[in-house]
Amino acid sequence: MSGTIKGILTALTAFALFSTHDAIIKVLGETYSVFQIIFFAMLFAFVPMSMLMLADKERSNFRPRRPGLVLLRSSMAIVAMSGGFYAFTTLPLAEVYALLFATPLLVTALSVPLLGETVRLQRWAAVIVGLIGVLVVLRPGVTELSLGHLAALVAACANALATVLVRKLGGTERPAVLILYPMIFSMIAMSVMMPAGYQPVALTDLALMACVGLLSVLAQHCIIGAYRAAPAAVIAPIQYSQILWATAFGALFFMEFPDIYVGIGSSIIIASGLFVVWRESRENVSLRLPVLKTANPRFDTGPSPRAGERETEDD
Repeated sequence: MSGTIKGILTALTAFALFSTHDAIIKVLGETYSVFQIIFFAMLFAFVPMSMLMLADKERSNFRPRRPGLVLLRSSMAIVAMSGGFYAFTTLPLAEVYALLFATPLLVTALSVPLLGETVRLQRWAAVIVGLIGVLVVLRPGVTELSLGHLAALVAACANALATVLVRKLGGTERPAVLILYPMIFSMIAMSVMMPAGYQPVALTDLALMACVGLLSVLAQHCIIGAYRAAPAAVIAPIQYSQILWATAFGALFFMEFPDIYVGIGSSIIIASGLFVVWRESRENVSLRLPVLKTANPRFDTGPSPRAGERETEDD
């Protein structure tokens, strides 16, 4: 099996796992607060992640070299995770994905002021068209916008900022630091907010929360493996396969059937995101490629640098 095929299959597996993870969140959200779900999910994810990190004996692994940016990125990851989890508990799965898929477009826009990226007319046009797709999904003035819609948009914006911060950090921080600190800070933050709406957890639901955490860790490592095996331009678009899982899970388990506006808006957003990836994959487009240089478009622990990549930035 060629490296590219292996990378594609691994990425498809990763996003299937993430979609299953999101469907479980939706089930749990019928009973428990987002803060409670995140706390237990991260607690269960922390155990296997810690064991994997302990295999690396270098003492400096977990000491951030730029603590201010690491703290800011961790905060954005927490905001993105909270918003994404809440959106999944209140909106149809496919609708949430359609809004979260705006993240690469927002990364492109934010890369101009924060990274000094030169974004030319074609990519700006893709960003504008993609945001029109968001408006098609939301249909402001026609349908009532809920807190869930706002949460999904906040999650997309926070995840985009976290992605850009990863690029700004460049090779100064190890991936272990960029994964571990958001997990620790999210558990601390959720432990503060969780008591107000705490519900006793049934054993079966505790098992589901454990599944959320374990699926997140497994999917993260599948993504890393995919980027090791195949070029970023091949792997990055595979995130959009989640819309197929969302449609299937929504129909099978939640009686959710996306309307034509969600379908059209999703198609516009996905096409715009694919165009951005294609433009960044071309040679001599720009010096920095913020979308392709981040392996993880998910909000669970925020994006992380491509596996094995050690790059320097001249910020």
